[in-house]
Amino acid sequence: MRRALAGLTTRGRSFVAAGATAILCAFVLGERDLLRAGVLVLALPLICTWVVSRTRYRLACARRLDPPRLPVGHESRAELRLENVSRLPSGLLMVEDRVPFALGGRPRFVIDRIEPRGSRELAYRIRSDVRGRFRVGPLTVRLADPFGMVELVRSFSLTDTLTVTPAIVPLPSGRLAGAWAGGGESLARTVSTAGEDDVAPREYRHGDDLRRVHWRSTARRGELMVRREEQHWQSRGTLFMDTRGLAHRGEGPGATFEQAVSATASVGVHLGRMGMALRLVTDGGERLAPTADYAGEFEGLLLDTLAVARPGDGTSLDAGLAALIGGSGRDGDGLVVAVFGRLTADEARAVASVRRGTAACVAVLVDPEAAAASADPRVPSPRRSAEVSYGASAGRSGEVSSGASAGSSGDGSSGAASGRSGGGFSGASVPGSGDGSSDGSSRRSPVPGEVAGVGAARVLRAAGWRVVTVRTATELAAAWGVVAEPDGSDIGHLRGDGGGGAA
Repeated sequence: MRRALAGLTTRGRSFVAAGATAILCAFVLGERDLLRAGVLVLALPLICTWVVSRTRYRLACARRLDPPRLPVGHESRAELRLENVSRLPSGLLMVEDRVPFALGGRPRFVIDRIEPRGSRELAYRIRSDVRGRFRVGPLTVRLADPFGMVELVRSFSLTDTLTVTPAIVPLPSGRLAGAWAGGGESLARTVSTAGEDDVAPREYRHGDDLRRVHWRSTARRGELMVRREEQHWQSRGTLFMDTRGLAHRGEGPGATFEQAVSATASVGVHLGRMGMALRLVTDGGERLAPTADYAGEFEGLLLDTLAVARPGDGTSLDAGLAALIGGSGRDGDGLVVAVFGRLTADEARAVASVRRGTAACVAVLVDPEAAAASADPRVPSPRRSAEVSYGASAGRSGEVSSGASAGSSGDGSSGAASGRSGGGFSGASVPGSGDGSSDGSSRRSPVPGEVAGVGAARVLRAAGWRVVTVRTATELAAAWGVVAEPDGSDIGHLRGDGGGGAA
């Protein structure tokens, strides 16, 4: 009863005050008619309070989010099912589902009556422009009397989680040259095509097909041996993301940290769906280890992890680089894709030392100032902000600016980078010189206002890294098309072998 009295609405409190005042005035003035009216006005909200407090509704609630994980800027549909499991019909109900402020206003529904054993289907849409993990619910039901005197609030305990992942930029298909150096038993133990004598058998295991029994090896070994199934190349790679707050600038969706998160998610989803075993490393150490289901399980874990990623207070990359070396540098191969914000020259040298042997290393620098300073003003390109560079093993570098067109000579022939210098790359054109020819040893003229990110890119290129400098994650798609050739072959065209050609 006390809880019901606490649920009196403004109208109910007004009736109680008016009835009490009328009764008091009736005693003072000696008016019996006024006393009867005051008792009636006071009794009405009290009777409604007693009726509502004695109401024993038994309601069941179920909620479903479709989908429970979605990218930033997309909508999810929330479906509610409210069922009356009691033998009495319900009265007027106002249903409200609690959602965080980032997902919009709280949806409210008014249900007039639910018959015994009946149910009602409700639905609404939610949308978020910021990534994160949000709790949807619990559902609250407000019970009210027909006169609007009393209103009681009852809540369910059921809640659901909506995960808003970073925006994913579709990347062009094609494999990074030099990235598909796999590990495991599949490389050296594939079925040989030279003849049956070179087959690599193994011991028989329960469930193996008897048609795969290799009788010659069985006779030689004295135990049942079977031919190995043809194995496929297994590739591994590492995603590295710099989450230090000091390396990023801005706030909100346009901040460099948000763009770096989106770039990391785009690369991870792209490589994972191509069958690569990936792991995630940040400046604080390893966050995710490779999983058995590369295209499904790791993708979900990666998106869930990046959905709640926040800038850290760290100032050093040492812990992350140590984890990076410990994982990808075991055999000196494998792919490394590192996403950074603003890098100093000293930090770039530390990152450059991670590359071992023939490992393919790609650095994505999300730095608007560096991207603007890296663009050559002589090349009128609308995509001047996306620069793709490939390091040379001899310490020199070649770079390709996405969107750059080949320079033309005076007679209309386009200049091509000299193959003798080793600075030319297939699928990319470079601006010609004044006489219409382009030499691989020519270098880009310095651009005023260069920032630290440009110097970091040069350090990484000199160590053999491939460098992509972008302003936003959406520019990564154009640059990735130059990094990865469609067929993933002919690595010589993607690496300078001694020349210093520059666009």
